[in-house]
Amino acid sequence: MNELLIRGIEIGRDAIAPDSYLHQIPAISTLDSLTLHRPVTFFVGENGSGKSTLLEAIAVACGFNPEGGSRNYSFSTYDSHSELCDAVRVIRGYKKPRWGYFLRAESFYNVATAEEEYGRLARGGSEYYHRCSHGESFLKLMQNNFTGESIYLLDEPEAALSPQRQLTLMLEISRCVGQGSQFLIATHSPILLGFPEAEILSFDGGAIRACLYEETESYRVTKLFLEHRTQMLKEMGML
Repeated sequence: MNELLIRGIEIGRDAIAPDSYLHQIPAISTLDSLTLHRPVTFFVGENGSGKSTLLEAIAVACGFNPEGGSRNYSFSTYDSHSELCDAVRVIRGYKKPRWGYFLRAESFYNVATAEEEYGRLARGGSEYYHRCSHGESFLKLMQNNFTGESIYLLDEPEAALSPQRQLTLMLEISRCVGQGSQFLIATHSPILLGFPEAEILSFDGGAIRACLYEETESYRVTKLFLEHRTQMLKEMGML
C-alpha cells in the first residue's frame, strides 16, 4: 500500500488555456498523471525544463501560498505563478498531514519577513531571521518548521546553503522522514540528490522519467569538473 501523504497528481488539461506557455514546456505538455513512490522525491532538469513550475503548481493545489510559507500565509508581493495549479488534482493518502511548508529560494526574503510578523502576533516573540546570514536564516526557518507527518515542498533550497549546510539539511530531512513526513524537492544539488533511496524524476528529454543518481546532469557535470578541471577549463578557452 502506498502510505505517502501525497500519492500522486493528475492533470486536467481543460483548465489550461490553448495559448498558455505551458504547452511550450515538453515535460509539462506531455504530463497527464504522476505517481509518487518514495517519501523523498527530487525534480531535476535543466533551467526551464518545468520542474519548479510543477512543484509550485502542486504546492498551490495543496493550499500553500504561491510565494511560500505554510497554509496560513496569504501575502503576495508579485503574482507570478502559472495556471497549472488550476489543472492539478492532488491524489492524497489516507493520512492527513499535520503540518506543511512550501519554501522557495527566490522568495525567501518575503517568507522570512512574514515569519517574523507571524511570530510577533501569534507567539509573542520572533526568530528575527533577517538578523542572521542568508544561509543561516534559511536553515533555521526550515529547522523551526520541519516536523513529523507533514508535507514539505522545497524549490532549490541549496541556493542559500553551503555544502556543509546542505548535509545538515539532509539530516533534517532524514529525521522528518523517519517521523512520517514527505518531501518534494526541485534541485540542482549533487549533494542533496544523494539522499538514500530517494526517487529522482528528470524533466529533461521531453517527458518526466525516473533516473538514477549517477544519471543526473548535476552529478555527471560536477564529477567531470572535479576530476578533469584543467582540461575542461582549457576546452572552454579559459586557460
